Amino acid sequence: MSGAPVEPDEVRRRADVVRERIAAAGGDPDHIDIVAVTKGFGAWAIEAACEAGLTLVGESYVQEMAAKVPELPASTREQIEIHFIGTLQSNKVRHAARSVDVWQSVDRPSLVAELAKRVPGARVLLQLDIAGVAAQGGCPLAEAPDLLERARQAGLDVVGVMAIGPQADPHVITEAFRSAVAFADDHALAHRSLGMTGDLEAAVASGTTMVRVGTALFGERPPH
Repeated sequence: MSGAPVEPDEVRRRADVVRERIAAAGGDPDHIDIVAVTKGFGAWAIEAACEAGLTLVGESYVQEMAAKVPELPASTREQIEIHFIGTLQSNKVRHAARSVDVWQSVDRPSLVAELAKRVPGARVLLQLDIAGVAAQGGCPLAEAPDLLERARQAGLDVVGVMAIGPQADPHVITEAFRSAVAFADDHALAHRSLGMTGDLEAAVASGTTMVRVGTALFGERPPH
């Protein structure tokens, strides 16, 4: 973990390029949030993102996140909102709870129960499986209404959905993302965290409100 640090001004310039891509795909950059994915990079990446005006930060590894967050200046920690976007084991919730502000990868009843126990009222997004890749996590669409009901009954604040697009041609990716947007629409969920550096345009065309971008801001990620 670490990678060569990128200066905040360069991160700001790269973020502007991401916004240009959003606009070119038909989206409104003022209404589509950029989550700066800092997993794999040191605490410098979180600080650089914050200084560049990107206050939503995405982390995926509990141990790495727990090591980085204490290194941050208090002023940075106060400004940022940390979104956990990776596959999460239920027994890791208590270790992550002190750092995470929004849990984007809620995909099964056992995780709902653990969050309700450890972080009552937590803000969460349901991760939907739209690609059919079990290793990426995600709740099958057919089971998502039940998971949503469980989460709401458990007192969690379900604010949206998250999904990882399939490895396919743009048309297939767009249709997959649209299935997640349709679920969000049907269940009055305002936030849709769809799209990453490689499939950002398909996500925008589908109606995402949030894109998770790492390499476009910080360069290639070091091996984990």
